[in-house]
Amino acid sequence: MLWAVNRRYVVRRLLQVVPTVLGIVTLSFALVHLTPGDPAREFAGEGADQAQIDAARSYLGLDRPVPEQFTTYLRHLLHGDLGTSYAQRMPVTEVIGIRLSATLLLTGTALVVSTVAGVGFGVLAARRPLRWLDNAVSTASLLVYSLPAFWLAQLAIMALALKVHLFPAGGMTDAREAYTGLAAARDIAHHLALPALVLALSETALVVRVTRAGLLQQAGQEYVRSARAKGLPQEQAVARHALPNALLPVLTIVGSRVGYLVSGAVLVESVFGWPGLGKALVDAAQAGDHPVILGMVLLVSATVVTANLATDMACAWIDPRIAAR
Repeated sequence: MLWAVNRRYVVRRLLQVVPTVLGIVTLSFALVHLTPGDPAREFAGEGADQAQIDAARSYLGLDRPVPEQFTTYLRHLLHGDLGTSYAQRMPVTEVIGIRLSATLLLTGTALVVSTVAGVGFGVLAARRPLRWLDNAVSTASLLVYSLPAFWLAQLAIMALALKVHLFPAGGMTDAREAYTGLAAARDIAHHLALPALVLALSETALVVRVTRAGLLQQAGQEYVRSARAKGLPQEQAVARHALPNALLPVLTIVGSRVGYLVSGAVLVESVFGWPGLGKALVDAAQAGDHPVILGMVLLVSATVVTANLATDMACAWIDPRIAAR
């Protein structure tokens, strides 16, 4: 019976993905084509005459009605074809593939750091509510959460890179050295530390507050008091009984913020010169490279939808009552 309920829940959630992605693609296509600028002029190159621009527009299919362009784009999209970059004259899939690993490294590191640190500090704050440690952690998390990532990134570069020279100011590797093997990994980790920390800070603050609130709520429940009444110490009662239930909202928050990390990496990558998707998106926006912009938006949207779906499945697995609703 439980499997049947879960299966219906999974099918229902999967069926919601299709219209969601289609709506995102439609809206993105419309917004990109409403932006000012002439992609045909960018494609033809600087100094092109009107005849060359018209030829480029015909070659790119921009002279056809927008609904027809959208139908063609959807047809190609179903075959895995995201189009060709106007600026780089290469498939969008290759443009994304070149930059994807750098962004995954940055956002993945930030996600792990923010989750582990957020849960850890949240548990510390909830152990002694309204004491000095709880007040310090809560105040610090609120302060960090209120700081814009773009401003924090510039502040981190000025203070930790340019002032005390603890970290490189930008890039993914040291262009002056040709490291290999373990030395290359250390070089990448050294360049990764500061942008990953900046990207993780606001997420850490959010996880801290959610973990703390969830633990305090669960600690007052009847089942925790019953465990205490049976002689189980407070810390063990919280760790064994309250923490697993308190982590359900944390899991939801972490899953829903995966897409934010990818989109938030746009600003962080731009400031630190990190060669990921964010920097490629900024370059594409400046060049009016519509296929790359659409490909990036589709990737971020698919990431958000997939992360939310995976989060819902994990929550339903942990608490079967969710799937039964």
